[in-house]
Amino acid sequence: MKTDMTRGVSRRALLKSLGVTAGAAFTGNLFSIAPAGASGMQTVTLQLGWLASNGILGEVAAAEQGFFADEGLALDVVPGGPNVDGVASVASGRASIGSISSSPSLMLARSQGLPVKCIAAGYQQHPFTYFSLERNPVREPKDLIGKTVATNGTARILLQALLARNGISEDDVEVLVMGSDMAPLMTGQVDVVTGWKTNTSALEVLGDARVDMTLWDAGIRLYANPYYVTDRTLADHPEQVRGMLRAIARGWGWVHDNPEEAVEILVKRYPNLNRENELKTVGMVLDYSFNEATAARGWGTMTRENWQDQIGTYDRLGQFENAAPAVDDVMTLSVLDEIAAARPTFG
Repeated sequence: MKTDMTRGVSRRALLKSLGVTAGAAFTGNLFSIAPAGASGMQTVTLQLGWLASNGILGEVAAAEQGFFADEGLALDVVPGGPNVDGVASVASGRASIGSISSSPSLMLARSQGLPVKCIAAGYQQHPFTYFSLERNPVREPKDLIGKTVATNGTARILLQALLARNGISEDDVEVLVMGSDMAPLMTGQVDVVTGWKTNTSALEVLGDARVDMTLWDAGIRLYANPYYVTDRTLADHPEQVRGMLRAIARGWGWVHDNPEEAVEILVKRYPNLNRENELKTVGMVLDYSFNEATAARGWGTMTRENWQDQIGTYDRLGQFENAAPAVDDVMTLSVLDEIAAARPTFG
């Protein structure tokens, strides 16, 4: 890789953005599940790592359909965003459960001493994609050689991992660190831009000439929208953790069967979202949530082998300032196993 439009975000800066400072994370020793109120419901807080979007279709549907109430729980969703440290919020006990965009964030946090652990994978494949145009297409990793790629600072490591996995020298690709704007591709400033394939509204500008190469198909197989809790919450409130995940699993199953109704629920709760764009996107969201793996093992499934491969990739790229975390410290299959009967098996 040659030059940046702006200075790239360092590993240390990324870790700071995740709040991976163990001392701050434990201040207060707060419990994450509020006592039952007058309604008899315990309020649980879901901390997002992003602004509210179609990534929580299952959660808002579960709340609307009474699946949380069936567990004696009431759901409070707290949006994330660029200035919100979601991992630290969960680690400190301010939130009951978290969902973040990408699995490596949890590996990095754990390596810095935050006792957070993944309990389910919302998306079976990561939607992160390299977009090009038919006039200069990138259909497979080798097509990146000699190209200029625009990506955001924290996603640069994903490109490094992709190149390493496919035996391509970083010197053969020029990188411009930019935001999520697709315009540089249309104007010919760059050959490739990156983003989530589920971001339908942002991708409209690329039109029918768009060519997609997903990170997953290029050999970097991350999970998206992983759910996580702290070790303490898992140990002290196991039934509430099971109840939260059971309700969410049922919610996503309901969305699978009622996608248009689910979109109506989502845009009613978050009117800033565009109904037509969400209707165009819901099928894609469900394809990421349900595939052959969920048909065999149920919604939210994941494997130790996949997590170990991710940890190994990031370790080889020198992304852990401390020792690489152990896979069993990063994830557990125990909650998924305990609620297996509630997890829909669509594929």
